[in-house]
Amino acid sequence: MKKNSAYYFLCAVVAVLLLSCSGRNAVPSLEETFFRNDKNPFGTYVAFRQVNELFFRNEVRVKRVAIDKSIDDNYDDSSALFISVAKNFYLRRSELAAALNYVRKGNSIFISAAHFDSAFLKEMDVAANSSYSFFVPSLLAMKQTNVYLAKPYFADSTAYSYFYLPLENSFTIKAKSEDVKVLGTNENGQPNFVVVFYGKGRFYLHCEPRVFGNYFLLQHDNYKYLQRMFSFVPSVPDHVFWDDFYTRRNMPPTEYDRDNENNGSRSGFSVLLKYPAMAWAFWLTLLLLVLYLIFGSKRRQRIIKPIAHNENTSVAFTETVGRLYLQKKDNSNIADKMVTYLLEHIRNQYFISTNNLNDEFTAQLSRKSNVPHDQVEELMGMVKMVQLYGDVDDALLLSLNSKIENFYKHK
Repeated sequence: MKKNSAYYFLCAVVAVLLLSCSGRNAVPSLEETFFRNDKNPFGTYVAFRQVNELFFRNEVRVKRVAIDKSIDDNYDDSSALFISVAKNFYLRRSELAAALNYVRKGNSIFISAAHFDSAFLKEMDVAANSSYSFFVPSLLAMKQTNVYLAKPYFADSTAYSYFYLPLENSFTIKAKSEDVKVLGTNENGQPNFVVVFYGKGRFYLHCEPRVFGNYFLLQHDNYKYLQRMFSFVPSVPDHVFWDDFYTRRNMPPTEYDRDNENNGSRSGFSVLLKYPAMAWAFWLTLLLLVLYLIFGSKRRQRIIKPIAHNENTSVAFTETVGRLYLQKKDNSNIADKMVTYLLEHIRNQYFISTNNLNDEFTAQLSRKSNVPHDQVEELMGMVKMVQLYGDVDDALLLSLNSKIENFYKHK
């Protein structure tokens, strides 16, 4: 009873908590959208407005198309700044080429993403180590977690922190190059914010987009973390662009068709083959269909009719004898058939010739059939009588039938 009471009490507590979370007190969405108009914990409503304040001399223009289309009119040796905050930053080949050329000419691109395009990172000569999960966050993994700005580029040793999933993403610099500088670290001392000098411009790579979320920036003085990150970029860029395209592109790089230059015109077949699991299922189904056509088209063996069981001839003989007796009352014919059947049985069962029914035949039949000699002798005497005399009365017929039945019983 105590266990049941505790169970019902726990259910009641959970129900009260669920009811208390409904309506005005509902828990906000924890989806990591990073949309500039999203006021939920992981939208970038606060970050977008801070960027507008930091670059108040510029108009922060929102770009809703891919980078190769959004910067076509800005290929100049200026100091434009392109900002992208997204969970995933994946590029087509044309977009990668456009981004590299854009920075090479003297512009800057600031990217904060949890997952980077592999071809892009290869060009940057760095590797990303992501601890992000695509699944539902675990409450047990949450803790107070920190990020730092690196010295000597920043004279700030503040630990910017919040309580949520650990900020453990990091970069690995593949080559010790003067072109890559570490600007920030996670709580484990690993780089999570670097600048890559590329041509006349710079790539600013940051691998913890959650710090641009409303929840992080509104904790303590964490808004200063964003301000000091952007203090390293040109103070008055000619143009400032805020990306609203890559925030919505969330296909993993292994499933994304880099060579497809058209965003919206994909055939159903190409979409099917775009995902490895569906592609494997399609080709396997096609292979099974071909194998079925190959082996299923062979000539099938015709159905073999079942062989009928042997009929019981004893029953048929009895029925025939019964009909003869009832219809014609032909005792001689009945007796003759009974004798014929008996002699046929002796030949097939005991392999004895019935041409001469003498004493030797009687002795041999008695020995093989295990029937007493006197009974066999009486039976053979009656058989000879039927064969010699054509007139058979009812008594003789009944006696013959009785002796034959007694003989069959010794099989």
